Amino acid sequence: MSETFQFKLIATDGKARRGVITMPRGEVRTPAFMPVGTAGTVKAMYLDQVRELGSDIILGNVYHLMLRPGAERVARLGGLHDFALWPHPILTDSGGFQVMSLASLRELDETGVRFRSHIDGSKHELTPERSIEIQGLLDSDIQMQLDECIRLPAERAEIERAMEMSLRWAERSAKAFGNQPGKAMFGIVQGGDLIDLRVRSAERLAAMDLKGYAVGGLAVGEPQDVMLATLDETLPVMPVDKPRYLMGVGTPDDILQSVARGIDMFDCVMPTRAGRHGLAYTRFGKVNLKNARHADDPRPLDEASGCPASRDYSRAYLHHLVRSNEALASMLLTWNNLAYYQSLMSGMRAAIEAGGFDDFAAATKSGWARGDLPPYG
Repeated sequence: MSETFQFKLIATDGKARRGVITMPRGEVRTPAFMPVGTAGTVKAMYLDQVRELGSDIILGNVYHLMLRPGAERVARLGGLHDFALWPHPILTDSGGFQVMSLASLRELDETGVRFRSHIDGSKHELTPERSIEIQGLLDSDIQMQLDECIRLPAERAEIERAMEMSLRWAERSAKAFGNQPGKAMFGIVQGGDLIDLRVRSAERLAAMDLKGYAVGGLAVGEPQDVMLATLDETLPVMPVDKPRYLMGVGTPDDILQSVARGIDMFDCVMPTRAGRHGLAYTRFGKVNLKNARHADDPRPLDEASGCPASRDYSRAYLHHLVRSNEALASMLLTWNNLAYYQSLMSGMRAAIEAGGFDDFAAATKSGWARGDLPPYG
């Protein structure tokens, strides 16, 4: 493995990109989906399972880990990799999303964010510098700048204010990050659904010459077509030779469409959250195991899958587990969902290398459209 952080494009097919990020702790094949390990765990999964499914990197979260068990404690225990028994790359979200999602608990100004813990009401302050310090204590490989995310729809003045402050916070974050060999800090493009603000943000971040760039503030209330139109106008302004990360996205279709536009990295709680609520993602589309029609169905979710959860358990049994609120239901359906997401990513990587991404995308959408009832065709 490289002792430095490197990104290499291996192939392109249209705007879709196949690449590899190389870091001291390992390679990340792109396009990549990062399972969300908010509190140092991917919910309902052993991290060995997550790795076996094809995950090169997982995501941790500054806000949650700083509250419990505390970044300094994690550092004393050897860092997040040793703490969670995940020796591979980790990306940490800066806490910026919680600036939006926990708005009722915080006060925000140029300095940073002051908030009350949603756990015990204790008071905390998160600044760009403190966010980077926490990510350093966690020893994460890719660290994100602190930013302010705005829930859409919003007024232009509010979107512009947050975007400009996020740019200033990017400069402060970069200064605090300094030069950390083998690691990277990514900037975050903001600007809501306003194209001119997105372009301005992307151009000014590009001038900072960071090691990677994320698109934040999407999938926060806007329709998919708005998200995709925003990407269409924003991505051409972002550096070609740096990783492009779309934060918090999304459904399999969101990911497929975003890869077609040139995105390299994704994270989302959707596959794990859906698994805990009885919903399975498959190559036949979504399967709601709460539905009574599965009660007598002996078929597995996907007999051709390499994942035991998908291949070996009947829909009738999964339905029973879900209706009985058994913990095993969350475990098996999360396992299935992450297996499908990683299979989708692997398929896209192979298709881009082979120059057949459009055909792969069409076949994938056709499978979703057929649905989960036989015959499959």
